This record gives sequence, C-alpha cells and structure tokens, in this order.
Amino acid sequence: MEIGIVGLGKMGGNMAERLLQRGHRVVGSDLAEPARERIRELGGVGVGSVTEIVGELKQSPKIIWSMVAAGHVTDSVINEAAALLSPGDIIIDGGNSKYTDSVRRYNELKEKGIRFMDAGTSGGIWGLQEGYCLMVGCDPDTFEAVEPLLKSLAPEDGLLHAGPAGSGHYVKMVHNGIEYALMQSYAEGFEILKASPYPDLDLEAICEVWRHGSVVRSWLLDLAADAFKKDPNLDQITGWVEDSGEGRWTVQESIDHAVPAPVIALSLYLRFRSRQADSFSMKVLAALRNEFGGHAVKKAE
Repeated sequence: MEIGIVGLGKMGGNMAERLLQRGHRVVGSDLAEPARERIRELGGVGVGSVTEIVGELKQSPKIIWSMVAAGHVTDSVINEAAALLSPGDIIIDGGNSKYTDSVRRYNELKEKGIRFMDAGTSGGIWGLQEGYCLMVGCDPDTFEAVEPLLKSLAPEDGLLHAGPAGSGHYVKMVHNGIEYALMQSYAEGFEILKASPYPDLDLEAICEVWRHGSVVRSWLLDLAADAFKKDPNLDQITGWVEDSGEGRWTVQESIDHAVPAPVIALSLYLRFRSRQADSFSMKVLAALRNEFGGHAVKKAE
C-alpha cells in the first residue's frame, strides 16, 4: 500500500521509516529539507507540500496521514488536503488532537465524501523499534481500508478500533492523563529516596531491581533507569515540565461527567507548579502561618 505523511518530525519520520521497512510506499512532506532528504535516503518520496503528496499518490483511495501539531495547524493540513482529494479518499489525524475537534472534522469531511480517521498514537521516539500503540476512531469501512498500514505500524495486539469518529483520540486523551499520574508517582518516590537518610542510594540500581519481578515494573520505569544511567543526579536538566493538552482535557472530562480523578488532576497542577520559580500561593501560605502563629518565614534574598 501507499500513504502520504504530512509532518516528518521525530514521530512522523519514524513512522514513515517503519512503513518503508515493511514494504509500503511512503510520500512524505515537511518544511525542513533534511527531513525530506531522510525519507528519500530510506527509499521514500520526499516533497515539500500537501499538494505534491496528493499528486504523487497513485493508488485509490488516496490516504493522507497528518502528524503535525494539534489545533489550527492540523485544520490547515486537513483543509488543504480535502480540497485536493476525491470522494472515498481518507484523511488520518495521528496527532494529539482534542476528540471534539476530531468529531467536527469527521462531519465536515463527510459532507465532501471524504473519510476521516482519528488515530491516537503512543510510542514516542521508541515506536520505530517497538511499534506504535494505535487507538483509532472511524467508520468500519475506513478501518478496513487502512488496516494493513495500521498493522504495519502497531506491535502485536497494539491496534484498537475504539469506535466511531473521536473515540480514538478520546481513548488516547485518557491514556495520557493516566501517564501524567504514573509519572508523578515515580517522580515523588524517587525524590523521597533522594532525601532519605541513606545518601548513597543508587537510583539506577533501584530502578533495575524494581524492573525484575516488582509490581511497579513498567516501561516508564525502564526509561527512568536509562535517565539515571545517563545522569545519576539529573544535574543536566531543570525541573520544568510542560503539558501538551491531554492531561487538561482528561481532567475537564472528569469534571463534566462528575468522575473523581484527584490523582490525575493533581499531577497536572504539579506540572504547572514546576514552571514557577517562586510560587505566590506558597508566599501567601507562609505569610498566613507567620500572622496567625508567629511561625518563622524565610526572607527573600
């Protein structure tokens, strides 16, 4: 089969390479010439625009996979592709879009006869070697048309047709909310170990022993072991943690459906806290303790 991929960054580029390794024809576009050249070196076709992708695809239905930032950039790619495609062709959004945007895009494209799939994609930079866990939402005929490509990307048992349009990105949203909480739990545990009365604890060695038979073993723990191996005290990075949206949307869904999710919510709020050099709320707490109880405060330097 053949596919056009818009966006050849780390994720999109590695997905293109995995598909090429499995015998599919890939036409990829990216604004960066090095990304296009990499695809050419791997045996694919590297071009500079969506228009060129559509022109290079020979099979029917034509399949365009968008791997660009969520929001207006994704809308721009989808709208540009839709203007060039024919009824029955397929557009896939593999980015971290909000599920409501996917439902909207499905309905807009359906009016033009173009099929749409939202593909929640997990695997990060390791997906090339391990495969990508895929959670997709679409009509049954769309899934059937794209299934060979999806199976080439996913590891065994790593592909799910979750349901109709939007469901794939909804499942991926909650997946990322859980990821926030798991990461926060590991982070807090290792901070306690770091602050323990045993100053010579080897965090990498602790990761390694937990990875073998422990109930807390996981791929995230594997990655923690790699991180401590490279930088035992994490001296080379700062504690600034960004969020890309899915955690916020998960928390909002919990509010909308009255489902308590305190751990996921707190993990999101702590990411916000990581970006504050000195929290004003903590200053207020210190001032109040000083006012009502005369508790000592630390003066600003």
